[in-house]
Amino acid sequence: MTEALALEMNHVVKKRRRRTIGPINLQIPQGYIVALVGSNGSGKSTILHLLTQSLIPDEGEIKWFGEKGSGGLPIEIKSKIAYVSENPVNEENYQTAEQAASFRAHWYPAWDQKRFDRLMTRFDVPRKERLNRMSKGERRKFEVAAALAASPKLLILDELSSGLDPFAWKDMIEELQECMIGEDVTIIMATHIVEEVKRLADYIVLVHQGEVLGMVEKDLLYGSCYEVWVRGDIAELKASPGIIQYEEDEPAIHKLIVRDEAFIADLQQSAELQVLRSRALELEEVLELWIKGNRPEY
Repeated sequence: MTEALALEMNHVVKKRRRRTIGPINLQIPQGYIVALVGSNGSGKSTILHLLTQSLIPDEGEIKWFGEKGSGGLPIEIKSKIAYVSENPVNEENYQTAEQAASFRAHWYPAWDQKRFDRLMTRFDVPRKERLNRMSKGERRKFEVAAALAASPKLLILDELSSGLDPFAWKDMIEELQECMIGEDVTIIMATHIVEEVKRLADYIVLVHQGEVLGMVEKDLLYGSCYEVWVRGDIAELKASPGIIQYEEDEPAIHKLIVRDEAFIADLQQSAELQVLRSRALELEEVLELWIKGNRPEY
């Protein structure tokens, strides 16, 4: 990867009570939205904690914008990072939204008060209400407004949609999309909501049982695998590298999962087989195959 890197993780390991996370090797380029995708408990949040240094790795090295953070992140790096945790910190619970924002503004030299005010209005967040008295959705909207007002170079989001109704979620998506236009920002988001990945992500990092299975451009996954139904004898095809899975639906009718359209074209040319129908797999289906060991070819 020749582009400038926002983050680099080299052989990073974190030992947890339930499982070890890593070793993780990742290079995340600047200026893109990267989605960490995986089931609950896969290790996504732990990776985010490592990136914000609320957890320190047991092994390996992390670099932010090419700089190491050994012994704690330097203030000049911290001031470039905004983090929206799935569970807000308790220290601000007894502050109002305005008080909490005023405190945060001292730590971010690029704090944009006008942007904060605009977002609070758009998200309809009560400014005088103590944060611990807000609904989960209101607190979430405040956290995102404050994170964007910090004008970060690196924005880290843990389960963006948690607590949001569909209308607030739509507003958040639009704001993040606008944030990427004309701003030098990198966004890393942990999510298990496929629609967020479809709407926002440039790259996908697949996390499963504490391991990073790989990183790929999202758009390359579309059309990378197909489902095709055929009638006929497929005995000679079963060992073909072009077939990922096969099953018999009824005598002489088979459902195949294949790697590309070229393989379907070959099937259509066969005199012994009849292609009944085919479709490209949805993104979540491709990711499920990947988790099972069938990394897509692209």
